[in-house]
Amino acid sequence: MIEDKKRWNERHLSRPMSKDASKTLVKYIEHANIGQALDIACGTGRNSHFLLGLGFDVDAVDISDFALTKIDNTPTIKKIEADLDSYNITPNRYDLIINMNYLNRRLVSQIKDGLKQGGVIIFETFIVAHGEFQMPTTNLDYLLRKNELLHTFIGLDVIYYEEKIEVNRLGERVKVASIVAKKS
Repeated sequence: MIEDKKRWNERHLSRPMSKDASKTLVKYIEHANIGQALDIACGTGRNSHFLLGLGFDVDAVDISDFALTKIDNTPTIKKIEADLDSYNITPNRYDLIINMNYLNRRLVSQIKDGLKQGGVIIFETFIVAHGEFQMPTTNLDYLLRKNELLHTFIGLDVIYYEEKIEVNRLGERVKVASIVAKKS
């Protein structure tokens, strides 16, 4: 955990994230009821702040204590410093769970269980890419396989699913999978 925290603190210092909320979150937020939200691997809180502005109470979880200091101190954002390899999601608690640019397969069943009836998951992260892609495939544990995200959330009502090629903020071509699904 200490090494992960150090690595993520250094990454947030050297490569600050955008302050803009995820485009997928902004586009599909209308499918979620305002209430309790969980922002997994929240970083510096770009999505947490967006949700706060809409009236959500947000649990913002990240291992980086540096990143968490960048999130507004407000009673409706609860900052949780935790190693996501051991963090557990409270069952039947959330109207919305978001997971952007992070993958921890251990949390998948907990994400499903953490949603209330009618709750929404908005999940987006990277897919294994080879060849002309500049982003190196370093640790396959943190990259999705083709169609994996869709199969991961079988049992939920899928509102949107896409796998696409994007250019990240560093100008690198990356493959990304996105899903928006509702627990019925």
